[in-house]
Amino acid sequence: MANPIRYFVLNTGAKIPSVGLGTFRTEPHLTLDIFTTAIKVGYRHIDCAQMYGNEKEIGDALKKLFDDGLVKREDLWITSKLWCTDHEPEDVPKAFNKTLQDLQLDYLDLYLIHWPVSIKNGKLTQPNIPATWKAMEALYDSGKARAIGVSNFSSKKLGDLLEVARIPPAVNQVELHPQWQQPKLHAFCQSKGVHLTAYSPLGKKKVLEHAIVKMVAEELAKTPAQVVLRWGLQMGHSLVPKSSKQTRIQENFDLFDWSIPEHMLAKFSEINQEKFVQGTGFVHETLGAYKTLEELWDEKL
Repeated sequence: MANPIRYFVLNTGAKIPSVGLGTFRTEPHLTLDIFTTAIKVGYRHIDCAQMYGNEKEIGDALKKLFDDGLVKREDLWITSKLWCTDHEPEDVPKAFNKTLQDLQLDYLDLYLIHWPVSIKNGKLTQPNIPATWKAMEALYDSGKARAIGVSNFSSKKLGDLLEVARIPPAVNQVELHPQWQQPKLHAFCQSKGVHLTAYSPLGKKKVLEHAIVKMVAEELAKTPAQVVLRWGLQMGHSLVPKSSKQTRIQENFDLFDWSIPEHMLAKFSEINQEKFVQGTGFVHETLGAYKTLEELWDEKL
């Protein structure tokens, strides 16, 4: 019998649903239809961010779903993220409250620092992650952010934060898929009790078309997308795939009553690695903290 892996337990004791709905580039006019489909299918985890520019529409959709009795707030896990322009300690609660207001919520289940990058007046500046984190901890203390974490943090940046944090990050949300498996980051996070969430968990088309993925899909009578997502679950990551198509929303959630056998799982280590999300806009020769991509990610890409 397959282990369903329907949730993961965070270092706060909270249970994060293992598969969420990503909302990056979700078209505002489709939000209600997409959310209605997702909730009916069984999704209980919604991944948002202020930078996506659609939190107001998501808030309207959530209110309608709550008002119609389709789902209760306490049954949903809602994540959002602090954008790079709001890293100053006094800006953190303002940005957080704006997100709460737009989403029409009293609290978030998880609030993340979106990038280890600071921007002021349209220019990269030197981030002060310890100071930003202290403001995040105050949100946690208030009970309005029930868990706090980071996104796009390397092992080194996460380690530096853990040394000064009073409340350790519960989650690090990063790019993760069979073509960017990040085994060192995975091992580091596991050793520190920090859960990994995968954004872009399907990678790009070339991941779905990889010979190993296609072979496993054929053997198991599943789609390549399902195989890639189930791989993520079995590696111990929660996932936030996005889609606006009803069939895909359903397909991406049909992951719980089957599993990839160990001998097939081992084949994934043979896949050549390639990072898709580079963060080139956060690198500059004179501005900000990172002159090169190697400095941003603390490794050669």
